Amino acid sequence: MTGEFTAPLQGGTALEATGLAKRYRGTWALRDCSLSIPAGRVVALVGPNGAGKSTFLRLAVGLIEATQGSVRVFGEPVGQRAAALARVAFLAQDKPLYDGFTVAEMLRFGRRLNPGWDDALARQRLAELDIPLRRKVGRLSGGQQAQVALTVAVAKRPDLLVMDEPLANLDPVARHDIMRSLMTAVAETRMTVVLSSHVVSDLNDTCDWLVVLNRGQVQVSGEIDELLSTHHLLSGPVGLADGMAARTPVISDSRTERHAALLARTGTGAPLLDPRWEARGVGLEELVLAYLRRPDAAVLPRPTLTRS
Repeated sequence: MTGEFTAPLQGGTALEATGLAKRYRGTWALRDCSLSIPAGRVVALVGPNGAGKSTFLRLAVGLIEATQGSVRVFGEPVGQRAAALARVAFLAQDKPLYDGFTVAEMLRFGRRLNPGWDDALARQRLAELDIPLRRKVGRLSGGQQAQVALTVAVAKRPDLLVMDEPLANLDPVARHDIMRSLMTAVAETRMTVVLSSHVVSDLNDTCDWLVVLNRGQVQVSGEIDELLSTHHLLSGPVGLADGMAARTPVISDSRTERHAALLARTGTGAPLLDPRWEARGVGLEELVLAYLRRPDAAVLPRPTLTRS
């Protein structure tokens, strides 16, 4: 029997953090994080090890309490109202599965814990993936275990699915299959997804919103297409680089004896430049790496470059 489900409205805010911070003893894992993620997005959460990604995700789903600040899911304070958490599913890196259970027993377990459980959806997904219900979870491959864990999360029919490194320890084929399954689930349910990963290339054709965490703070948060359209790689004579850098926020600065390459936030459209300079667009991985290598850089107001 299919559980009741009301598709979330497209529009509004799915996840909002205000001044969010978490301290473990004397160390801040997260500090002064504020961001707003629209509903219906597939969000890539990236950052180096120790940046606070897992802490942020666990705060978002109410597994730990904030030291400072607040986090809301669809307007409801997390940790104060069960209504907020009932709309969220969380898939951790260490998949929430029991090796001694059969796949069918995992589905029964999920059904007992979740009032809105969609058993028909779960069984249909597993049948399409050719995963036997009688097979013990511990005898499945890593990719199959990840698919079972994703199925259990999706069958809860959440409005927000939070995934912490779900692709870790999977081979490229399994990672591709998981991402394809995820996008199918998004298309069917219209849920919002927040997904953390170290492999930016896996997110390139899947996510439409980017959040970069660096040193425990939100460095970038925005629509990927807009971020890519407002950043360019500027190439020109090294003697003019300082003047160019003074006119626009530079995220990455690479120079040789004669040549300079500046990845800069230039604003929308092709920037107007001195004829001795060239500009090209950047890719998602190139943009992310530039910000990660410059932790003090943040998205600033858009400049407009004009010819000097």
